[in-house]
Amino acid sequence: MSEVVHEAKPAAERTLFGHPIGIANLFGVELWERFSFYGMLTILGYYLYYSVAEGGLDIAKSTATGIVGAYGGLVYLSTVLGAWIADRILGSERTVFYGGVVVMAGHIALALLPGLTGVGVGLVLVALGSGGLKANASSLLGTLYDKDDPRADGGFTLFYLGINLGAFSGPLITGLLQDHVGFHYGFGAAAVGMAIGLTQYVVFRRNLGEHGRDVPNPLPRTAIPKVVAAFAVILVVIALAWAIKLVTLSNLPDATTVVIAAASIAYFVIMLTSEKVSPLERTRVRAYMPLFVANAVFWSLFQQIFTVLAVYSDERMNWSIFGWTAPSNWIGSMEPVWIIALSPLFAVMWTRLGRRAPSTPRKFALGVVGMGAAFLLFTLFSGSHGKSVSFVVVFFILGAFAVSELMLSPIGLSVTTKLAPTVFRSQMMALYFFSVGIGTSMSGVLSKFYDPSHELAYFGITGLVAMVVGAVVWGIAPWISRHMEGVH
Repeated sequence: MSEVVHEAKPAAERTLFGHPIGIANLFGVELWERFSFYGMLTILGYYLYYSVAEGGLDIAKSTATGIVGAYGGLVYLSTVLGAWIADRILGSERTVFYGGVVVMAGHIALALLPGLTGVGVGLVLVALGSGGLKANASSLLGTLYDKDDPRADGGFTLFYLGINLGAFSGPLITGLLQDHVGFHYGFGAAAVGMAIGLTQYVVFRRNLGEHGRDVPNPLPRTAIPKVVAAFAVILVVIALAWAIKLVTLSNLPDATTVVIAAASIAYFVIMLTSEKVSPLERTRVRAYMPLFVANAVFWSLFQQIFTVLAVYSDERMNWSIFGWTAPSNWIGSMEPVWIIALSPLFAVMWTRLGRRAPSTPRKFALGVVGMGAAFLLFTLFSGSHGKSVSFVVVFFILGAFAVSELMLSPIGLSVTTKLAPTVFRSQMMALYFFSVGIGTSMSGVLSKFYDPSHELAYFGITGLVAMVVGAVVWGIAPWISRHMEGVH
């Protein structure tokens, strides 16, 4: 038995820090994709609401933050398209590459095309490309491990280190470029970052072996006309909704949240009723549902780094460093510093604890409670005025964000691959990103209620609601674990 397993997985002989060698390539491509994504995202809101004299488009601030939240949600919504392409047409390995090409084209459009035209074309391309790359890079990493491999949580945590190296460095570069030469140079730097990531991916592609080359559920040629017709209908519906002003810039985050929530419900129904999903796999999908909700609540607070906290950084934080004022978008680089420092420790901790670590539902519960508690810390400064909150104080609050994130996010990526039905492998990862998408678009919805004069109520209510949700997940953790059926 052991000899058969050894012959079936020869790639396991080549490892990096005890993990399959393919993790190195995925680590690198995700680092550069996140460099470009977060580098662009942290200056996007300012580009939308800064005045024309400051190089911006002079859109109302609440609308601008709503657009940022909605855009983030649409990125995660598009993961279902990328996952479908991987599962039915290309396989996850090739979808990662082509997704990166589209991302790079989007950043080039933002850099070169002026006004809302550049924003529209650029954000659509980045959203579609990220949808192809993001879900499939995570899913591809999952194929490197067996479902019961205790190294998986540690491997996903190392993968998360790559994400955050990119998330840290991207805003630093784009913020300086925005301040000194203009927004479009910042967007251009994001395009260069993605180009580097694609080059690295091609050079080291062989490290992935045959992983992700297969197409789990190939699309029959006879189904192609139906698929084309379905996409055409979707495009027509979107165009009509925009034309009759059912969807506008101001209500875009609300509409995005509703669409992703409806799509998520539909996906759960499809998985639970599909004849290709076994009874054991259905049980695991049911166990995933409360984790899905908890994840959405977590990200609705966390993603406010790019909506509410971006405005907070610009208007309430003192960024003076020995007489020099740092760019406001550097708040986007603060939390990744903690992730970079702490993720290796968490990786070692989960690997050494193995099956003695807290169960996945308990990790989720702790992450959501911690995120709510971190938000409550902002209430300590609700009575102050102007740019009186030191960036050092916010840096330490974002340390609490990081600990909470490490309790939940890489663990969420890992458990999603473990609970995924075989024929919905990449699409299950897209469902995980749907929960992140709901949270991200909700960060845009919630940003409309933020007002510096009502910070106590805003941060207090949102923080307490999250803590209650986390407590509920803790309470039902034994039920979730039983229904995970053999997945720790």
